[in-house]
Amino acid sequence: MKSIVSEILEESVRVQQRFVQDHLDRILSAADRMASCLASGHKILLFGNGGSAADAQHIAAEFVNRFRIERPPLAALALTTDSSVLTSIGNDYHFDEIFSKQVRALGRRDDIAVGISTSGGSRNVLSAMEAARAVGMFTMGFTGRGGQLAETADLAFAVPSDTTARVQEAHALLGHLLCELVDRILFPEG
Repeated sequence: MKSIVSEILEESVRVQQRFVQDHLDRILSAADRMASCLASGHKILLFGNGGSAADAQHIAAEFVNRFRIERPPLAALALTTDSSVLTSIGNDYHFDEIFSKQVRALGRRDDIAVGISTSGGSRNVLSAMEAARAVGMFTMGFTGRGGQLAETADLAFAVPSDTTARVQEAHALLGHLLCELVDRILFPEG
C-alpha cells in the first residue's frame, strides 16, 4: 500500500509540473485577463459537472471571499450552486442548457466564462461556452487531454493525463495559481 501511495504522489507531481511548464505563458495571460476583467467592473462565471462543479465553486469562493491576502471581494460566480435554477432548466428544457441559459441571463460583454470539463466534451459546458461567445465574453477552458472544449475556448488549459483525478488536481492548482496571480496584479501592496 505504501508503494501505491508513493506512485500516486509521483504521478500527481509529474503531471502538475509538466502542466504548469507547458502552460506557463497561458497561465500568465489568463491572470492578466482576469485581473483586467475584474478591475473594469466585470465578472467571472465558472461552471462544470461533478468534481468540476466543485472546482468552479472553489475558485469562485477564493475570488469572492479572499485567497491569501485581505482585499475587497472580487466578482466571480459559480453557475453550479442554485438548485432551483439548475433543476427548472433541466426539467423544462434540457440538462444541456443548465449553464447556457444562466450565461445568457448573467453574462455580459467582456466578462469571462470558465468552463471546466475533464473530458472536454460535456455538452452543457460546451453549450455555455457558445452562449458566452455570443454575448461577447472571453472564454477559458480547463480540460484533460483537450476534447472539443480545448478547440472552442479562447484560452485552453489541457492537462496531459487520462486519469480524471490527476486532471482535477491540476485544475485545482491552476485555480490557485490564477487567484494568487490576480491578487498580486490587483493588490501589489498586499
